[in-house]
Amino acid sequence: MIKRTVKQIAQMAGGTLSNQAFGEEQIHGVTTDTRKVSKGALFIPLIGEHFNGHTFASKAVELGAAAVLWNQKETNPPEGVPVILVDDTLAALQQLAKSYLKEENPRVVGITGSNGKTTTKDMIHSVLQTTYQVHKTDGNFNNHIGLPLTILSMPKGTEIAVLEMGMSAKGEIEFLSNLAEPDAAVITNIGESHMQDLGSREAIADAKCEITKGLKEDGTFYYLGDEPLIRERATQLSQQVKTFGEADDCDIKVTHINQLAEGTEFQVEGYAQGFLIPVLGKHNVKNALAAIAIGQHFGLNERQIAQGLMQTKLTGMRLELFKTEKGITVINDAYNASPTSMKAAIDLVGDMDGFANRILVLGDMLEMGSEEETYHYELGRYIKPEFIDHVMTYGRLGAFIAEGAKKSFGDTRVFSFMDKEELKKKLADVAGPDDVVLVKASRGMRLEEVITAL
Repeated sequence: MIKRTVKQIAQMAGGTLSNQAFGEEQIHGVTTDTRKVSKGALFIPLIGEHFNGHTFASKAVELGAAAVLWNQKETNPPEGVPVILVDDTLAALQQLAKSYLKEENPRVVGITGSNGKTTTKDMIHSVLQTTYQVHKTDGNFNNHIGLPLTILSMPKGTEIAVLEMGMSAKGEIEFLSNLAEPDAAVITNIGESHMQDLGSREAIADAKCEITKGLKEDGTFYYLGDEPLIRERATQLSQQVKTFGEADDCDIKVTHINQLAEGTEFQVEGYAQGFLIPVLGKHNVKNALAAIAIGQHFGLNERQIAQGLMQTKLTGMRLELFKTEKGITVINDAYNASPTSMKAAIDLVGDMDGFANRILVLGDMLEMGSEEETYHYELGRYIKPEFIDHVMTYGRLGAFIAEGAKKSFGDTRVFSFMDKEELKKKLADVAGPDDVVLVKASRGMRLEEVITAL
């Protein structure tokens, strides 16, 4: 984490220290949340639509904060501790992170995409840490607040920072890219997430390709070569461009994939040995290809890359596989959902052999825009009764999945619920030993709660 004097922090953040007598006091880390205040930290109060963090500054000091960043338009700053005056605390947080990144000077990998960016981040981190001191985004701290906090939590001596970049609107990834100035930028894919805000896959591709805006001139842009929308835009870049995927002309091309109970094995053209990832789903092989590409970028050999991929540990609720006491296999993928990731997870379950029943528990996919009902209905039509035994849905939009599924399943194997408790009861009745259950929906649906029924 950042360790600097209060005077240095003020200079890095573009602020003014209210009392120079405090200038040599030490700061150890930053926080914007009083629930996460550690002794010696800098508290940064942010202002939102329904809150003002300045009202919690005194509480932060009581809990051990050693200094406070303060919007000079706000009254009554805390007394007895260093106060750094700024025009805008959020802008100061971002400036502080940019300054810290430049001073520590690690090489930076920036990652974005509609699906798979967190998994790809975890895989890249695992590969690179076989050789380097690596720091990565924690959880989904990937926006205009989370990314600066991720940077400021970076330990001294970090050689490579692996930074996930998320978005909810056009221009946000450009801002993050310019803040981080990556040496290597990765786009995992272009899907339908954010269709509600951006309106089309073409607009989503434009927004994701903003990651190249801050890419260093001698940097390299890596993207899924199977995606024509990125290919069209990549031709306009002056930086080096490389691809990964299944297309014949990809620089890193997968040639064989085999789904195992404990993970997924695959082979890559030009590599003597095969690779194994402890992650379910053939779609995750493309994320692993991005990790191989970044491993190559930083000079790792085949053995180091393979070792890193085998040691991958994913952020929670992403294809988490476990077995209940009753012998039911559960795949918890309830962190996020889009049509692309839903279909990939459904295919995964359909490919899994040796189970008495294969059961899908699916909820609403959010932020799908004006065509949201159609996306859900078409997803239901996508599910094949020869591979899936039961479909259960939750939520208003989930009902459209059920409606689409009934076209091929009929009414007896498809169940739709608006009440989560009723869904739990039905799932407990239907699922038995030697069954596999997939639970997947957008984060806002909190569908992982139904797993308690098992």
